[in-house]
Amino acid sequence: MPVNVPVDDPNADTEWNDILRKHGVIPEKPPSPTAKLQEAVEEALKVAHENRLEGKDLDELDALEDDEDEDFLEVYRQKRLAELSTITNASVYNQVYHLQKPDYSRDVTETSQNAFVLVLLTSSQGTNTESRILIEIWRELAQRFGDVKFCQMRAELCIEGYPDRNTPTILVYSKGDIKKQIVTLRELGGVRTKVEDLERLLVDVGALKGGDQRLKKEEKDEGASGKKIRQGTTMGDDDDSDWD
Repeated sequence: MPVNVPVDDPNADTEWNDILRKHGVIPEKPPSPTAKLQEAVEEALKVAHENRLEGKDLDELDALEDDEDEDFLEVYRQKRLAELSTITNASVYNQVYHLQKPDYSRDVTETSQNAFVLVLLTSSQGTNTESRILIEIWRELAQRFGDVKFCQMRAELCIEGYPDRNTPTILVYSKGDIKKQIVTLRELGGVRTKVEDLERLLVDVGALKGGDQRLKKEEKDEGASGKKIRQGTTMGDDDDSDWD
């Protein structure tokens, strides 16, 4: 017949409880959550220390010569040089391409199989304020990020009857499909939209890595805290999409 063994607190650190645990009368005491938390914090600090040079460009690495082990720095220098070499070899565009409708499939959809392609649809004459802002930003981005193809076209030449009020519109293509659509600059900052806002978009869609050395310093700093723009309107989110 089972014997009822008195147990006041099965988690208490007492000699009696140790005897009961030894004989399987009560379960082993669960590990302290404080100890697990401390272990996780220590591991996070260790990883952060080991990766402390991630995201730093060559100039920043050179500035650390007096503070870091030279061999450790050299590993990151070679890594940055390899990244720059890869970027240079992939930078084949470096300009804004003005599209013609008959060539759209070849110049955009097919090209996006091998590179990100961003299409800017402007107002009828490219004269509304937001279109003018984005046209200037488009030129700078195209020159700086030559591995991404930046294209431009008047909206009504691309989509008959496309409302001017929906311009500028950004279409992001990758692997033959539209991955993101942003209508007007409302989600990027409106008339205050800056180059950094578009850089964040490029990182958000995967066209650039957050630690890309070509990004402005503000973007690299914000990338560490995970700052991103809000999700833009995507194809299929709205049954009344003007693209259809």
